[in-house]
Amino acid sequence: MSPNILIIEDNEQNMYMLSYLLEQNNFNILKAYNAIDGLKLAHEKHPEIILIDIQLPDMDGHELCVKLRHNGLPKETVIIVVTSYAMGGDREKAIESGANGYIEKPINPDTFISQMESVYNTK
Repeated sequence: MSPNILIIEDNEQNMYMLSYLLEQNNFNILKAYNAIDGLKLAHEKHPEIILIDIQLPDMDGHELCVKLRHNGLPKETVIIVVTSYAMGGDREKAIESGANGYIEKPINPDTFISQMESVYNTK
């Protein structure tokens, strides 16, 4: 059975691309367009994987990772930052905030699923 995936992404085009790729690979997805809705869905639905953008309108993805990790989210939940922030130290900052992995945008549609699964399978 495929894991449930929550996508927290405010950009419509990015949400469409991620949703499309995941649905084509038989994943069940939940969508949130801001951090507050993402927190709520994460705690209600307990997805196995959460994909988070760093630039969100109501709080940044690093703060969101911390909140998810320290507010009752199951410890086995895999959080992956999917972001265009690709400066030196950004990957480390994401991991320090509680993410299990980091994938840079623009994503490669041919490799995204395998990148995500490699993070999920090494948790």
